[in-house]
Amino acid sequence: MPGNGLWRTKSIEQSIADTDEPGTKLRKDLTAWDLTVFGVAVVIGAGIFTLTASTAGNIAGPSVSLSFVLAAIACALAALCYAEFASTVPVAGSAYTFSYATFGEFAAWIIGWDLVLEFAVGSAAVAKGWSAYLQTTLGLMGLDVKTEVGSGIKFDWGAVLLVAVLTALLIIGTKLSSRVSAVITAIKVAVVLLVIVLGITYIKAENYSPFIPPAAVGGPAAHTGVEQSLFSLITGYSGSTYGVLGMLAAASIVFFAFIGFDVVATTAEETKNPQKAVPRGILGSLAIVTVLYVAVTLVITGMVPYTKLATQPDGTRATLASAFSDNGVDWAATVISVGALAGLTTVVMVLMLGQSRVLFAMSRDGLLPRKLAKTGSHGTPTRITIIIGVLVAVAAGFFPAGKLEEMVNVGTLFAFILVSAGVLVLRKTRPDLSRGFRVPLVPLVPILAILACLWLMLNLTALTWIRFLIWMALGVVVYFVYSRRNSVLGKTGQSKVEPEPVVKHGEEPGI
Repeated sequence: MPGNGLWRTKSIEQSIADTDEPGTKLRKDLTAWDLTVFGVAVVIGAGIFTLTASTAGNIAGPSVSLSFVLAAIACALAALCYAEFASTVPVAGSAYTFSYATFGEFAAWIIGWDLVLEFAVGSAAVAKGWSAYLQTTLGLMGLDVKTEVGSGIKFDWGAVLLVAVLTALLIIGTKLSSRVSAVITAIKVAVVLLVIVLGITYIKAENYSPFIPPAAVGGPAAHTGVEQSLFSLITGYSGSTYGVLGMLAAASIVFFAFIGFDVVATTAEETKNPQKAVPRGILGSLAIVTVLYVAVTLVITGMVPYTKLATQPDGTRATLASAFSDNGVDWAATVISVGALAGLTTVVMVLMLGQSRVLFAMSRDGLLPRKLAKTGSHGTPTRITIIIGVLVAVAAGFFPAGKLEEMVNVGTLFAFILVSAGVLVLRKTRPDLSRGFRVPLVPLVPILAILACLWLMLNLTALTWIRFLIWMALGVVVYFVYSRRNSVLGKTGQSKVEPEPVVKHGEEPGI
């Protein structure tokens, strides 16, 4: 209900009514196929090209395929909850909008702030990865060009170039973005299928034995202090490489490979038939990438002994190309590099799309400056898209990627937990709502989703948790300094964006 309290909720009806507000209306162009493409586009990227081989060599051995299955199960449980919410509340903003309707404004702000970790920080990190692959690809073409230049403060022009082009595409419209994404996604899926089909011919059965290697205390997976997992810090368990616990720990790491499927939910407001299309897009994309991931891990660990995939003393990490090089198939490295370049392109684009839609929803509610929610002639939030493009370009151009993968993981898992809990709350508080998709076996499925995400979060490092808590504390300060005072719901009980002043011919706009 409207008011001044932290827990004031925005009704589902008001959220849906706001989508028709003149000046902030998004164009409904997307179909279930477009959403599935978006989902596959953002999920097949850095994870499958970089994490698969190194995680097998360092932590899980051949059982990394089971780690992917476990991570996929956690995602699938959360995906069911996202599908119900998105079909019930087809409004931009994803977990932010869902939380506003169930837990109240403060929780909604917190989750919106949290999603910046997943989308904006993820965009910058993957853009740097794209730039590195660009340098590799140019090298394979005989061009010795560095994408990161300068001494002291380095500038990554490759990452900035990518972000600039993708920002322009997103301003032009999500339908065009979807078409570009479809073409690039087709290329990288073809590369993944090539890896599977070609790799099968080099599989040696003995490389699967033992499928779950015996645990070895210490090694690459073990850390001390704040670098160890929160689970290890709490229980005193020192951690292990390989074994069943190694396989479980690997699931927390390869979870990064599934990041982004929830972006589909952020485009619900731009979908022609969101009640049916959004659940199909979310669940369809997740099913496709899970099959591809498991197939790739089985092929790679079957091609070479898992010990050859371990990170080298000089820090060199194994990739998909490493397994082919060990089998004398060097030309495959070139093809995989091109596929990775294409794959990371769409990841950055869709993550930026998701970020713009979350901030759009927050601006429309007054938690950020409301004028940012204005849509341009293409029916997209131009101002927000430009701001995001600039911020991501600066982060990717001047800052090292560091351990952003884990920061993205903890932020995403936190969002999954709130959405899963939100399904339980909304079933109790609004059983009358029309739901295009219903989570089966409630409350069992949402509870299992929450427990699975909590387990994965416990396996992230204590340092990641510290950074996460600092980021969230900063968000709390911003809320009380600005957002709480300017909330449209808090002021009027409604969510309206003030129209731009009309300027007559011959007059100067007022200040």
